Amino acid sequence: MNNMTDNFLISFLQRFDEHPFDVKLHGKTYHIGNGNPTFIVNLKEDIGAKELLTSTSLALGEAYMKGNLEIEGDLFQALDNFLGQMGKFSTDHSKLKKLIFSSQSKKNQEKEVTSHYDIGNEFYSLWLDDTMSYSCGYFKTEEDTLYEAQCNKVERILKKLDLKKDMTLLDIGCGWGYLLIRAAKEYGVRGVGITLSKEQKKKFDERIAEEGLTGIVSAELMDYRDLESCGRTFDRVVSVGMLEHVGREHYDLFVKNAEAVLNPGGLFLLHFISALKEHPGDPWIKKYIFPGGVVPSLREMIHTLSEHGFYTLDVESLRRHYYKTLRHWDENFNEHRSEIEESMGIEFTRMWDLYLNACAATFHNGIIDLHQILVSKGVNNQLPMTRWY
Repeated sequence: MNNMTDNFLISFLQRFDEHPFDVKLHGKTYHIGNGNPTFIVNLKEDIGAKELLTSTSLALGEAYMKGNLEIEGDLFQALDNFLGQMGKFSTDHSKLKKLIFSSQSKKNQEKEVTSHYDIGNEFYSLWLDDTMSYSCGYFKTEEDTLYEAQCNKVERILKKLDLKKDMTLLDIGCGWGYLLIRAAKEYGVRGVGITLSKEQKKKFDERIAEEGLTGIVSAELMDYRDLESCGRTFDRVVSVGMLEHVGREHYDLFVKNAEAVLNPGGLFLLHFISALKEHPGDPWIKKYIFPGGVVPSLREMIHTLSEHGFYTLDVESLRRHYYKTLRHWDENFNEHRSEIEESMGIEFTRMWDLYLNACAATFHNGIIDLHQILVSKGVNNQLPMTRWY
């Protein structure tokens, strides 16, 4: 039986031959590709044909999480070489239907979002920077620290929004609130942030009090679908890294709700992980990291925004910045690895390390991208004619 499994597994892995690597299995070493191996895959146990063919991503990801698959060499380098060939992965969409196409109901989406963001503020504070920004930074120079890059990113967004004193700003999916706090302190705006995460709201409320912004900035537990009926409007709307949780069939509803609360001529900045084409998403990421998460394509968001009377003013890709951000996060994560293993367990720690490195590799390979789209509700002729450098 072992020989049959070995033969299938090795022949399956031989499709990923663009970069040379070795596979150790049952005391034997197999070489794949031409040239010296850049890393070694050490398999402690077999991975079945059924698992590999149903979802290559799930089969290999779960084997790594459980310690059945070890990488000898640099984990990022191995993933960078491997994930650049993602088109060769097998995925049986009919068998994975419930996982890949999960319910978009309010109740289920709240459950999916909180499963990721309510892991605990202490956990995130170990490897994020002091701003507690869990989204792509902006590196003005190669030497910028993660903290500087996150401050740069927020400042870049606020400049694009052309904020003026006493304007009102809504942040859809506000995270731990740094962007709104900075907007209030530097530009004198009044801000509201909405989130589905109780942990994020708790931390944001603490920050508002610490910064003396009570009554100027507020955090609310609210679903974006309730914006249209909330009875309020804003001069500016921003959403950073939240669209990925909305689901393909609800992009129109998301944009409709943003449009409903934005004043005529107002600006809306949408910052989101994007893709070249529409894709249902990766099974491993959906099962373990972002349940229900879907990456929109740039073209479908431009189309949806246009359908709601939004005029596109600026589109910018930050893909390479996200690659660099993730490398910083993983470095911080591994500096606290023993602490995380103690509180979260070894399997969780291996899973999260794999997630951060796999994401860095997919950005590096252009499998996913990051775009900021700036639009106005109707025509706005009052804006500066420069690009906010």
